Amino acid sequence: MDIQDGMYLPHIYNHIMMPSNHLRKGDCCGRLEATSDGYYCRSCDFFVHKKCGESPRSIEHPCHSIHPLILRSKPHNICDLCERSIENLCYHCELCDFDVDLYCVRYPPPMVIENSEMHGHKLFLLEEPIKFDCAASCGKIGHSFAYKCHECDLAFHVACLWDSSELKLPLEVNHSHHTLHPLKLIMGRSPDYSDEKCRLCDIKIDDESFYHCSSCNFTLDIRCVFHPLPQSVMEVKAHDHQLTLLPRLDSFTCNACGLKGDRSPYICVQCNFMIHQHCLALPRVININRHDHRVSRNAVVGVVNSICGICRQKVDWIWGGYSCQHCPRYVVHSKCATRRDVWNGKELEGVPEEIEDIEPYVVIDDNTILHFSHKEHYLRLHINGLLCEDKKRCSACTHPICLQSFYYSCIYCCFFLHQNCAQLPRRKWHVLHNERLTLVTSTTNFFGCRACNRPSNGFKYQYDEEKTLDALCGSISEPFFHPSHPDHPLYHTEPKKRIQCNACNKLTYPALSCIEKGCGFSLGFDCATLPQLVKHRFDNHLLSLCYGEKASGKCWCDICEEETNPETWFYTCKDHQASLHIKCVLGDLSGVMPRSTITVSGIPNEVVVNNGMSRPFCMNCKSRCMYPMILKKPGVSDAYSHHCSFHCMVATVLFIFRTLGLDQDVSQL
Repeated sequence: MDIQDGMYLPHIYNHIMMPSNHLRKGDCCGRLEATSDGYYCRSCDFFVHKKCGESPRSIEHPCHSIHPLILRSKPHNICDLCERSIENLCYHCELCDFDVDLYCVRYPPPMVIENSEMHGHKLFLLEEPIKFDCAASCGKIGHSFAYKCHECDLAFHVACLWDSSELKLPLEVNHSHHTLHPLKLIMGRSPDYSDEKCRLCDIKIDDESFYHCSSCNFTLDIRCVFHPLPQSVMEVKAHDHQLTLLPRLDSFTCNACGLKGDRSPYICVQCNFMIHQHCLALPRVININRHDHRVSRNAVVGVVNSICGICRQKVDWIWGGYSCQHCPRYVVHSKCATRRDVWNGKELEGVPEEIEDIEPYVVIDDNTILHFSHKEHYLRLHINGLLCEDKKRCSACTHPICLQSFYYSCIYCCFFLHQNCAQLPRRKWHVLHNERLTLVTSTTNFFGCRACNRPSNGFKYQYDEEKTLDALCGSISEPFFHPSHPDHPLYHTEPKKRIQCNACNKLTYPALSCIEKGCGFSLGFDCATLPQLVKHRFDNHLLSLCYGEKASGKCWCDICEEETNPETWFYTCKDHQASLHIKCVLGDLSGVMPRSTITVSGIPNEVVVNNGMSRPFCMNCKSRCMYPMILKKPGVSDAYSHHCSFHCMVATVLFIFRTLGLDQDVSQL
């Protein structure tokens, strides 16, 4: 199905893929094709050959004629014919668990081989897989389809005798970017004296095939040989004049991104302008997830003593970069702005900017608002003081109202919002997702926050089912200030790296870190969003969050009566005589509203406050339930109808399904 000159291939990939010419291995089949036509997703660097992308959904194959084969994505499976690893796509029979990769479908092995260099007799392809010792030089045991010589009773792997996947390449070529000598085909490793990279595109040469001139130490990969870069380009986004390719090793600084290069730039002699090849297509206008406004590319940043809004490093004002028209001091490096975790890949030049009402409420008077999540009634502002009522909980973050002094309440019903939560924008950009998130206020069941991993049924920021944040994590923006680290703000600087959290001493992702040299302070999102004050039945006063301290002797948690590590964060009472585990104080249901029902795999559980005279036993761990909120099977009064935590409840669900012999996946919870 064509979509705006692209192709949507849901059986292969969930993104719209645009037509492209890449002479490279396809991510569909893992092979190199002689043709470069295909479909490409730029944001994911995912390339599909045209033949693979347009393969029929269902086929019949001579080696498996009893059932039709269906096109499926089965990465890392093994082809039952050639025993090669399947890169992504294959044809699959669900009934027989039979897989054939795309090459074995497109070029089915002959049923009889008569003139094999490996064996002098006729070899017949067997109709059923067998176990055999391969008589070829590989000498490995096979358990698959095989070619067999009935005279000698020898068997061979299909792949050892037949391979139509090798691209037939000329042994020598003359190339427009290296006219001094012809380039010779080399199979295997690059010479030791070379830098093992293509002279034009700077991509590392693989160990299969490339072209090389030993006299000039000039190497090109297959793609650059058969689809060479143009000698000159015009009407590109990067520059107003014609640019000419300079195919040589030469150190330069790219005018578009300000970074060093060492080979084959495009240049404009008239302007003394040099640019990386991959910077030619830098977009002009984009959205990034670190800023509320669009940013536009400038040939010269022009802002002296500026800091990149993403990596927080200095931006040299004489080179190109991105800046915001609304915020004069906000600039971003070109490479940072177009990172996959920052930009969604959409060029917005010529696209009208969205004008929408994203205010969360309408002001009625100084003390009254109409919030979009509760349109049926007005909400009135209150000052809470130090009172704390567990029954009054914010519908957005689900925490008790006592954690903030100012809150809104409905005039007619039990609906409450912290003042800060009432001000959450309806749509916003977030550092963890490069698409704009929408604030969703109606949650039918619970969800798992993708930043802190806590279950919640309050408000959530969401783009799709895989990109969901609770109200607390979703409200985090850069710079982030936390009272545990008052001297410096925190930033999300490591998009894929697990970092040790200073609060819990665990490796965590995602995290917020201090960028000051030598500081090394970091917090996971779960610790960064812990409430500063909590009410617990252990103490009549509020418990405060303590950021660790040195202790000479052992400390014990008064809730679980086990040893604590005072150097990690803990909760303490008014007189600071207790160090309580954070998990003991909050449990793992602090993001779920009491008296609500959460359902896992069709099994409902009611969230109840654990404030009875005697604590019930947990169905899973058999211990007394000590956390402030627990789960109870609705309509059951048995003492063993409770779970002390969400973790124990999921463990019970898994046990039930395994006992029944059912394959139930709750790994995403």
